[in-house]
Amino acid sequence: MKTITPCLWFDTEALDAAKYYVSVFPDSSLGDIGYFNESNPYGTPGSVMTVEFTIMGQEFMGLNGGPNFPHSYAVSFMIPVETQEEIDYFYEKLSVVPEEEQCGWVKDKFWLSWQIIPNRFIELVKSSDKEKVSHLMKQFLSMKRLNIAEIEKAYNG
Repeated sequence: MKTITPCLWFDTEALDAAKYYVSVFPDSSLGDIGYFNESNPYGTPGSVMTVEFTIMGQEFMGLNGGPNFPHSYAVSFMIPVETQEEIDYFYEKLSVVPEEEQCGWVKDKFWLSWQIIPNRFIELVKSSDKEKVSHLMKQFLSMKRLNIAEIEKAYNG
């Protein structure tokens, strides 16, 4: 069975975005590139129309469709991380609007939204200790850049 492939709409920078994401994430690669031709009225013949790429094993399609549909926070991609070093790496590589960082959310240079979420946070928030989870969430919602030590501290009181 085939899997679902997210299609990311770009103005004209689908190939640049795909190359960038492949350079940032492990287990990533570029795939086929499709080009506009004379029979397609929506692009300049010879320019990139689509690019297939894989990020951490997940297939994506980038489409150069023009400026009609900009990216928003309504769709984001979660990046599971284990260490503070991974968190810091992805913030450094992806966040271009630090004032918009909130609870692990970042916007990249193509205005795509990402959530850098420690696996430990996911474990803690599933705890049956409602008081600890409540305290954790209160602190978490006030965080901009995530810090695993601060998440542990918030959970443990």
